[in-house]
Amino acid sequence: MNNNIEFRNENGNSVIVLKGRVDTTTAPLVEEEINKMTLEGDVSIDAKDLAYISSSGLRVVLKLAKKYPNLKVTNVSEDIYEIFDVTGFVDIFTVEKA
Repeated sequence: MNNNIEFRNENGNSVIVLKGRVDTTTAPLVEEEINKMTLEGDVSIDAKDLAYISSSGLRVVLKLAKKYPNLKVTNVSEDIYEIFDVTGFVDIFTVEKA
């Protein structure tokens, strides 16, 4: 399994935990891991341990948002929130600051 991603189930809902850097190198691996999983209920991304996300990482999140319209990204740091805000992603799905 990839060190940048972890999955957990909370009350029948899928939580994807992103860690470290999701960039050009790691984003394809993260996407591959997500595609292997059977996600149930509401899907959210816990970004508590996410240090950096590049456009490649944002693309992975956007694909998830298209597949799961109720997607939420939680525990977002100020820096990561700014990236979601500048790219307009805060208008596409729920982004909650830590």
